Amino acid sequence: MRDLSNPIEKLKIKMHELTDTQKKVADFIIKNPMDVAFYTVDQLAGIVGTSTTTIMRLTFSLGYSGYSEFQKGLQEILRSKAAPHTRLEANMKDLTKNDLWLQYVDFQINSIQNTFDVITNESLEKTIKTILNARNIYCTGVRSGLPVAQYLTHGLNRLLGNTKLQNADQSDWIDDVAGFDSTDVVIAISYPRYARRIVDLVSHAKKAEATVIAITDSYSSPLVKYADVILPCSSSSLSFHNSITSSIFLADYLITAVAAQNHEKIKSRLDKVNDILTEINYHHLPSNQ
Repeated sequence: MRDLSNPIEKLKIKMHELTDTQKKVADFIIKNPMDVAFYTVDQLAGIVGTSTTTIMRLTFSLGYSGYSEFQKGLQEILRSKAAPHTRLEANMKDLTKNDLWLQYVDFQINSIQNTFDVITNESLEKTIKTILNARNIYCTGVRSGLPVAQYLTHGLNRLLGNTKLQNADQSDWIDDVAGFDSTDVVIAISYPRYARRIVDLVSHAKKAEATVIAITDSYSSPLVKYADVILPCSSSSLSFHNSITSSIFLADYLITAVAAQNHEKIKSRLDKVNDILTEINYHHLPSNQ
């Protein structure tokens, strides 16, 4: 199910039904939600170059009583993009400690469902094709995005042998980016509050004509400007942090889909890897009882 209480999601769902002028307003809101959350209707109209009537009609079409109610909904979803201590304080107000486990499970199921609803089959197919055709794949992330990049790197490199982890907080990526070309792929993972180093990396990768795949929380993410493929994943949590549940779910799907595309070739590679692991006695095997 889509989160129909989310004004941004409502705009995306209704986008194809809007007039050209309303689409202009909607696009501005999607790209600048933090600003719009505190603009007056007159300020928004002036910045976009339209009338307050157009904006009011847009909010009516989304099911709101007016701009004020729409703006309150926008402010509510932006709570999750504030500083960690602010997020924690805001989110804790809605939690019942006795039912926390149930609330958490429901929340994450809804997050995965929302991610499923937003990502298109076309985007997924393009992503898989791009990964399979890449000379080199670089997965990058920092802080909460880093575990997703690590998981994706491990899975894709096990299958393809051409995937490297890039920690954008370390300057080593500069040496790699200097040699990028159109046959290279960067998969960048970033959530609010977006790390500047991730944006630096993908912007230079784009200048080198590498393909950029962005796993991020929304179309207002700074990665979108440089991305050839956008895979939006919910990063909201019940606490102070960015949740990686939906992104890990997506990463696991990408690994699975790549494995399914060229089964015989990948099986041959996995057999070789397994032979080496067996030869060096890598795994602990239970002794016979």
